[in-house]
Amino acid sequence: MSIRTIGLIRLVTIILLASRACDPLPLCATQEPASDAYLERRIKMVEVAVANAGVRNERVLDAMRKTKRHEFVPEHLREMAYVDGSLPIGEQQTISSPFIVACMTEAIDPQPVDRVLEIGTGSGYQAAVLSPLVAEVYTIEIVEPLGKSAEKVLNRLGYTNVHVLVGDGYQGWPEHAPFNKIIVTCSPEDVPRPLVDQLAEGGLMVIPIGQRHQQSLVLLKKTGGELVEEKLLPTWFVPMTGRAEDEREVKPDGSRPAVVNGDFEAGLDEKGFAPGWYYERQWEFVEADEATGTSRHVRLATAVAGQNAHLMQGLAIDGRLAPRVEFKASAKWDDVKPGAGESDVATVALTFYDAQRREIGTEFFGPFTGSREHWKQFSRKIRVPIAAREAIVRIGVFGTSGTLSVDNVTLKVIE
Repeated sequence: MSIRTIGLIRLVTIILLASRACDPLPLCATQEPASDAYLERRIKMVEVAVANAGVRNERVLDAMRKTKRHEFVPEHLREMAYVDGSLPIGEQQTISSPFIVACMTEAIDPQPVDRVLEIGTGSGYQAAVLSPLVAEVYTIEIVEPLGKSAEKVLNRLGYTNVHVLVGDGYQGWPEHAPFNKIIVTCSPEDVPRPLVDQLAEGGLMVIPIGQRHQQSLVLLKKTGGELVEEKLLPTWFVPMTGRAEDEREVKPDGSRPAVVNGDFEAGLDEKGFAPGWYYERQWEFVEADEATGTSRHVRLATAVAGQNAHLMQGLAIDGRLAPRVEFKASAKWDDVKPGAGESDVATVALTFYDAQRREIGTEFFGPFTGSREHWKQFSRKIRVPIAAREAIVRIGVFGTSGTLSVDNVTLKVIE
């Protein structure tokens, strides 16, 4: 069974953000005609992958239902538009998953009077979701072809309060500052100072910060000219390029790829997440198990097909410097039923991506079906595609139902 589709999907974590009372969503260009061929899929996506995963703000949910995500993805990927995953849009960039878009939008508590700055226009989808919720959206894209394309799509769809600038988002847009809210959809190592300066007093900024493959999505509130930080969840965004990349102190090393906390012995962080992993959904720690000789492993379970249970981790791997690796994991499973589609599987998978973030190969253990009471050790020596520059490790129950327990996930270069 092929799981190629999984390689395109970066599914996200459960996180319950506080609901807020908001005004009704105003009429806008994103309202749906009865003939919208994707309307049913979009409504289901919002229900299953957004609302059920923790987003509670009704204005945000309504904007998600009315924003045509298929208009913002490449035509050949339109059938994937309403799957809860990120998708490549060219120029080494991606469109964020619907849940992450909704999560970040809810986090800044959008109000009808707000002026919002977005760093990283990408396809224009995040700006489109924000448009009916706020007064003005100012969005900056450093990659000119993407910025021009997004501007064209936004204009065609009638988003008259969205303003697009091609430039380095590190500098912000001082001519239109201050901004009540700022959303950053790419990851710098630290918060750029110009964005701090351009955020209004009392304003909110949501931004992924950290190393290239180990980041945290944080909510910042400007108080007394300084930022008060609240960590939301671990995540993985494309890097902020331009000046932010020039200032990055920790560079990714593709010659020594390794899985962080693959034995899950690090416990939980202060927010209840497993260090090293992100997009965490419907999982739990299980303590001492004599069969594996470790003090804990993870159990991922869902009783409903289509509601995923998973953990993911990105890592740098350069096929020129690390041509062969050994991939290992231990697993056992219970009552796993086959899914409706070929991508609906319980698995431990390793997917490779090239410099353009295109999927170029997947290796996986499984798919697991039925039940296995005792642990099984998996090991495979893999020839890394020479074009590989990044990889994602995925463990979980994707699209099907059942329980999967996993431990000792490792990746080692074969000398």
